[in-house]
Amino acid sequence: MRAGGEAGRRLRSCLLLLQALSSAADLCTWRGSGLVREPHARAVQQVLLRCTEGAVEWVYPRQALRVVLQPNLASARPYTVCVKPFRGSRGASMHVERAGELELLLSEGARPARAHCFRADGPQPPAIFLQASPQSDIGRRAVGFQYELLGNRSSAPDLQDSVLQAACRPCNNTELLLAVCSSDFVARGFILNVSHDAERQTSRVEVGASRVYRQRGGVFVPGDARGAWRGHVQTLLRCGARPGAGEFLFVGAEHFGEAWLGCAPRYGHFLSVYGAAQRRRENACEFPLD
Repeated sequence: MRAGGEAGRRLRSCLLLLQALSSAADLCTWRGSGLVREPHARAVQQVLLRCTEGAVEWVYPRQALRVVLQPNLASARPYTVCVKPFRGSRGASMHVERAGELELLLSEGARPARAHCFRADGPQPPAIFLQASPQSDIGRRAVGFQYELLGNRSSAPDLQDSVLQAACRPCNNTELLLAVCSSDFVARGFILNVSHDAERQTSRVEVGASRVYRQRGGVFVPGDARGAWRGHVQTLLRCGARPGAGEFLFVGAEHFGEAWLGCAPRYGHFLSVYGAAQRRRENACEFPLD
């Protein structure tokens, strides 16, 4: 009976382990505490995330946390992962782990940097390693980050250089036609105002949109009862964005809750490009004209 009891306990332990692995297989966002640990737990707590975007928050950090980023994708590596530390993160240093080597991303007490991007092209999935700092008190501390899979793109030290390296260059006709089919947001409207942030080296463009064709998140929201929309998009300061008269087509990508401008042709120019491609039957998708 004792052998059977031990076998039963082992079977139950295996089933619990399988259930835990199954429930964690599609985790996108994880939140945990360094104070809640098993008596014989390892010094390094392991977390597996299988989504293309999400977030991690580790409160009361203790010892170490290793977060493996292994998106459940049909396509194989290489791909680029961007990680953006939370503002106010404190209590641990943050490292990128690749091929067994640690690269410092954010030291304890440092102001969070811009999003850091790296290429996942090795035999092992990349990981974010959080090393808790020794603490003499039990005061509340939390460290965390957002992450995004950006697809097969060239690696760069930050999101702006990796994703927006061509932001100041006007899109050619082919790029424009592809952008209206695949971008995170496409809207038609006017530039209401432009403000600049010298510290972030970015410009914030306030847009009044008469028509929102597509948006992945909440870039544009209804502004009044007449059907107008309001929203803000970001671009690099070096692009020299400024208010201008006329109607534009705003096209771009969303990253970490912010909208980044890609193409912004005048709407009349887009109509002529689209019409010419339509006559040649070269459009990548159908776009509503009104």
